[in-house]
Amino acid sequence: MKIDSPVLGAVEVSDDKVIEFPAGLPGFENSRRFVLLHEEGGDGKVFLLQSVDDASIAFSLAGPEQLGITYEFPLTDEEVASLRLARPEDAVVAVIIRKDTAAPASAGLHANFMAPLVINIRQQRGLQKVIDKLDYDIVLRVRG
Repeated sequence: MKIDSPVLGAVEVSDDKVIEFPAGLPGFENSRRFVLLHEEGGDGKVFLLQSVDDASIAFSLAGPEQLGITYEFPLTDEEVASLRLARPEDAVVAVIIRKDTAAPASAGLHANFMAPLVINIRQQRGLQKVIDKLDYDIVLRVRG
């Protein structure tokens, strides 16, 4: 299928690469089908989560490990069922990254660790896990 991404332009994507988010994403519930894209020749560390249902919706994503972060959080039985997750190693975690230019003091990239995406790479199903209270361990490592 052809997708007209506002970031990457016209992109041809195989149907088997579509990731279904049954509940959509908070604030974007009508977009339930997405694909992961990255620039041709890019390093594959930052991806674009592009909506198939609405080409104007796209998010930059990175794995927390790309940002020097390791963290764990539990999934409910309902979330595991929604993901059709049989093996933990089939789950990939990513965070949405956005560029903040509103206030000079906070300018830069911001990653949303309070609402990570969990994707079952075998079943092509995903969800956004909204964490109400940060009572999980987060480890920050400086890369040298």
